[in-house]
Amino acid sequence: MKRTSIEARRWLFPGALSAILAGSGLWYGLTDNAPSQASSAVSKPTQSAILADSTRPSQESGEQRGLENLAQESGPATTPDSLGPQPFAASLSGTEIDGALTADDNGELVINLQVRDFFDYFLSTVGEVSPETAIQQIEAMARTHLPEPASAQAMALLDEYLAYKQASLQVMQVRLDPARAGEPAYQLAALGNALAQLKQLRSATFSSEAHRAFFGLEEAYSEYTLATLAIQQRTDLSEQGKQALVQWHRNQLPEQLRTTEQHLHASSQQQQARTEAIESASSPEEAGRKLAELGVNQDGVESVVSYLQQQEQFDQRFQDFREAMDQADSSGLAEADLEKQRQALLERHFPEQQDRTWARLKMLGNG
Repeated sequence: MKRTSIEARRWLFPGALSAILAGSGLWYGLTDNAPSQASSAVSKPTQSAILADSTRPSQESGEQRGLENLAQESGPATTPDSLGPQPFAASLSGTEIDGALTADDNGELVINLQVRDFFDYFLSTVGEVSPETAIQQIEAMARTHLPEPASAQAMALLDEYLAYKQASLQVMQVRLDPARAGEPAYQLAALGNALAQLKQLRSATFSSEAHRAFFGLEEAYSEYTLATLAIQQRTDLSEQGKQALVQWHRNQLPEQLRTTEQHLHASSQQQQARTEAIESASSPEEAGRKLAELGVNQDGVESVVSYLQQQEQFDQRFQDFREAMDQADSSGLAEADLEKQRQALLERHFPEQQDRTWARLKMLGNG
């Protein structure tokens, strides 16, 4: 069983950039000195990076060299896709490793998004295990399964990634002005400022190759989301104009993101059309006909019609039940007898326990 893909979690849903404001309880603000603070934070070793250095073995064992030589002889080396039946952290049990570390034919580390996913897979266990343990596990995988210089390059890139993650906290902890936090234009400016600061920090921390590999797709989608939010706030554009501009920005996305975003957009439009068909129908049967015209298969149509028919029947029974309850309430019975009468009416009109539960909830909703 593979855990939910880190790549999928990272950007492929609307509002991904909005999480910069609300996600994880972190707030971004508009401060002129934040980029310089963030940049200076990566100019010296972070505590996590020092920790990574302190846990490295000074010499490789003969067994490790043998494994490296074997990898070089059999082609490009890569880390395994599983930690086995007893991983170092219980939360990883039964999962496959997200990402991978891979060496090319020359023994150099292949720098791609898989490397970041690999790091995140192990670092996600911090809290369950110590940071030292998580870093040692990454190092053991790199030095056991990769030749030199790939293993050393992987550990150097991990140092940079740990430094980046620590420095980025300074960017994410800047708060918005409470007096303006509810203003859409101010929020949009804060989002743009936060994205610019993060890009500057990444550029200062990583090589251009690693920056693009680790964050290229994420930044492209964040900028697309930011542009979409800006368009939606425009008051000088018609709805058709807004849709056209959003589609233009969607077309600028990298192909793999563009395909997914277009699919999500199409699915959203299709679902909206189906919902409107059900809501505008005067009967379950009419709803079924409209859904069939929209391309819903026969089984889907029949299941929706059946559900709507059951809902109509429930609504009618509930109406009869309320009328009977009103009569009982006006009968002048003592409270104890009235409560027994109410329970009897409930069971008479709704023999099934689930229907009685829904009836009680509907009574509460109706006040």
